[in-house]
Parts: sequence; C-alpha cells; structure tokens
Amino acid sequence: MSAPAPFRASPRVLMGPGPSDVPPEVLRAQGAPTIGHLDPDFLRCMDEVRAMIRTVFGTDNRMTLPISGTGSAGMETLFANLLEPGDAALIATHGVFGGRMAEVARRQGAEVVELQTEWGQPIDPAALAEAGAGRPFRVLALVHAETSTGVLQDLAPFRAIADQHGALLVTDCVTSFAGVPIQLDRHGVDAAYSGTQKCLSCPPGLAPVSLSDRAMERVRSRESDVRSWYLDLRLLARYWGDERAYHHTAPVNAIFGLHEALRLVLDEGLEARFARHLRLSAALRAGLEAMGLSLPVPSDARLPPLTLVAIPDGVDDKAVRGKLLKRYGLEIGGGLGKFAGKAWRIGLMGASCTERHLALCLTGLGEALREEGFTPAADGLAAARAAL
Repeated sequence: MSAPAPFRASPRVLMGPGPSDVPPEVLRAQGAPTIGHLDPDFLRCMDEVRAMIRTVFGTDNRMTLPISGTGSAGMETLFANLLEPGDAALIATHGVFGGRMAEVARRQGAEVVELQTEWGQPIDPAALAEAGAGRPFRVLALVHAETSTGVLQDLAPFRAIADQHGALLVTDCVTSFAGVPIQLDRHGVDAAYSGTQKCLSCPPGLAPVSLSDRAMERVRSRESDVRSWYLDLRLLARYWGDERAYHHTAPVNAIFGLHEALRLVLDEGLEARFARHLRLSAALRAGLEAMGLSLPVPSDARLPPLTLVAIPDGVDDKAVRGKLLKRYGLEIGGGLGKFAGKAWRIGLMGASCTERHLALCLTGLGEALREEGFTPAADGLAAARAAL
C-alpha cells in the first residue's frame, strides 16, 4: 500500500472518565529530543519523577516508580508481585475496577474472597471485616476512587481490618491521584497504583506505583518467581534504584511528559489543586441537579473529579453524547457495567477542571437534552455560577 496522509486527530474537549485534556507544556516535554534510558540526564529525570510521585501519593516509600504501561499494568504489577498461587485475597468490589482486581488476583492463582457492594455505594468496613472473618489473607484490596461509578472511598478504617487478617492493604488510586488527597502513609496503605491520564493530565501509558517496606519484604521473600518477568519488582528495583541495572528500554519521552505533568501539579500546589477539583465539581453538580438530573451516588461519597449522572427516561444515551462530540468536540463518558446505557460519567480532571469546561458541558448538555425531549427544570449554567 502507499503511505497514508499524516494522521491528525480532531481537537477534543475531554470531560469523560479519562483521558483528560493535556497541557501544552506536557506535550512539549514529550517532544524533547530522545536520549538513552541510561543517559545521566535521564537518570536524574527518573530520580525527580520518583520524588514527585511520592509527594502526590503522600508517602516516603522508597519503592515508588512509574511502570511502563497503563494503569491496568500497575494493577497487575502489584498483584503479580504480592500474591503467589494458593494465597488468599480479600477484595471489595463496588464497580468495574474492584471486579477487575478480583479477576487479576485469580489469574495469579490466588483464592479470592470478594465482597460485592451495590454499585454507586461506598464499601461498608464492617461488612468487609465480616466477609473475611476468622481467616488470614495475604492481601486486602479496594478501590479508592471507583472510575465506573464516581464513588470516593474513605481509606481510614481499612488498615485496622487488614491487620486483623494479617494482610497487606492495596488500593487503586487511578482516578484520585493528583485530584483528591490520598495520603498512603497516613492511612497505612502498603501498595497503591495509579495512571497518568486522569487528574494528572498526562497522556496514558505509565502507571505510578508505590510499595511500603513491608510490601517489598513480601516481594523479596516469595517462594516462587513472579509470573511476569517484565513486571517483576525485584528486577525493576535494580533499574530504578542505585544499581541502574538494565531491565527494559524505558519510554523516555513518556517519562519526560510525566515529569512535566508532576511538576505542574506541585507548582500549583496539592492543596490548591484539590480545592479546585472540589469547588468546580460542586458547581457542576449544582447545575446538573438544577436541570432536574439525578446523581445516583450519595453526596458524602462522591468523587470530585468524576460525577455519575442518571440518564432521564426516554433520552438516548448515544444520541446525546454524539451531539456533544459533533457540535462542540466535547467528550463525556457513557456508563460501564450495571450503569451502561443508564448513566453518564462527567469528568472534571486536571487540565479539564476549569470554569470554561464546566460552562461548555452544562450548556451543551442542556441543548442536547431538550432536543431529546427532556426539558431542564432550570438553567444549569446559572445554578453552577451561583454555586461558584
């Protein structure tokens, strides 16, 4: 075949569940000259990236690094390293990604005890403790910010429950990283993973992970080899640590972009960034509710960077999202799993969390809903502005 024309993606306004809009500074950083993955300049970049990831995670963990892969690779890394065949894992599921945790653990040969909570509701710590009563577990795992439902889970009660079962506490922080406080050390979390494409506003392709000394001792004391050579943290530690032993060719330019995205987060300041997500999400929800739309997640469990919105009866999910994309280049997300066709997921993440994004979304959504036969009860944008 002859060579096609150069690919040019149409510009979009990204307000779905990820990716989010990427700042031009990050794109420029990714376009810097490529250097070797053992070049002294790149080794310095690696060290700075690790330090910044620690700050965002709220941890002093020495074993903190970006895995070369998306957030799901971060998930697989932790379960592949912390679990061996025959180990028991207690996993709380209240959405797609809790279920994915359970599936990944099963594929490592673990015996999984799964507490399934109603989607859109937070996990009840007492119910989780009861689900695992009377037996030890190698891992207790749950999702901090469930991307499929927009639930933010309080991590505070779960260290004590993990201790009751002799378990390592593992969390999915994909949609909370750089959007809401995580504080791994304060909550006693042993291992966490995230992705780059949500509140960090960096292109997808890397997965920040962090493991406590206790978790790394578990990795070092395994009786069997980690089933994935590529994701073996004992090998990766030799490359990302002082030894700098070759493991794989790191995605150099992607890590340049990650460095800049993390730098922008710290330049804004974590508290200011968290406050921005909280303030604008409250305004978005005020606008949506003023329009007469229902938000299925209880108000005290809502994840600021991601809002679940019930689709009104008689409104065509795909038609509304199609109109937003065609007219405004605006992407919002459809529902997953039990919410497929029943809800939208609207993201206010990182660089996509601005008053401009808020105004475009509420204006475009109101217009599309009217064309689908649903008349908003009030002006959503006016309500959002009043909330601000």
